[in-house]
Amino acid sequence: MNKLDTQKRVMILNMLVEGMSMRAISRTVGVSINTVTKLLVSAGEACAAYHDETVRGVKATRVECDEIWSFWYAKEKNVEKAKAAPQGAGDVWTWTALDADSKMILSYEIGDRSAETAYDFMLDLNRRVDGRMQLTTDGHRAYLVAVEKVFGGDIDYAMLVKQYGKVEGKHTHERKYSPAVCTGAKKEVISGEPIKELVSTSYVERQNLSMRMGMRRFTRLTNAFSKKLQNHLHMLSLYFVHYNFVRIHKSLKMTPAMAAGVSDTLHDMEWIVGLIDAREPAPKKRGPYKKHQ
Repeated sequence: MNKLDTQKRVMILNMLVEGMSMRAISRTVGVSINTVTKLLVSAGEACAAYHDETVRGVKATRVECDEIWSFWYAKEKNVEKAKAAPQGAGDVWTWTALDADSKMILSYEIGDRSAETAYDFMLDLNRRVDGRMQLTTDGHRAYLVAVEKVFGGDIDYAMLVKQYGKVEGKHTHERKYSPAVCTGAKKEVISGEPIKELVSTSYVERQNLSMRMGMRRFTRLTNAFSKKLQNHLHMLSLYFVHYNFVRIHKSLKMTPAMAAGVSDTLHDMEWIVGLIDAREPAPKKRGPYKKHQ
């Protein structure tokens, strides 16, 4: 394909991480939807590789974990009725681990809410942190076995189990859009000696909101949901590298990666374009011109 200039690619990537749909970007920038898609794929692959290579040995003392729901192609309940639904279509969960001090996303996993996905998630987190930490998760039971298998007694682990009351307006349309009210939370010590005052999932839950606002495919009740799982993964990879290395956190006055000591440089979106270009093969040298007789 003809390569877009750097300025246009920066514009498209900025729109992607600011919650704009791919077709809206196509119309606004004046490029085809295929061009936007190919750029997303290239950016996702480059960002996934950079995160995997760079986010290692982070000295995090407080880590919070949570899962956020989305879907691709169709919601789980509609897959059977969907036309030509691909294998695996339906609900997809994004598991995230956030350093409560630096606000850096240390690890993420995409899958279902099974014990197997929880294990893969904890295994990846273990590869990226250095030293003993305090871990807080919600009350999802899949964490129990996964944390025990991966970390054993080498961390201080607690669960924050929330209780929810009934939704007001039981028989009204508002009930469909209003979440249940949290009426209380119970802190359960699972292993080690976690500091109870620091048992919280507030930061990672706030990050879930940022994800829904920053990625159009996470927005509820729209037709901008992910049509392909791979594009869903690529968008997440782009978003997390942008969040960690490019976006300045308002309360920290620096990027999460800088606060965590992973980077000492404030990057921009042009830098991500550079990551894409660095992965592309060098152009082949053309042979000498031969004049036809």
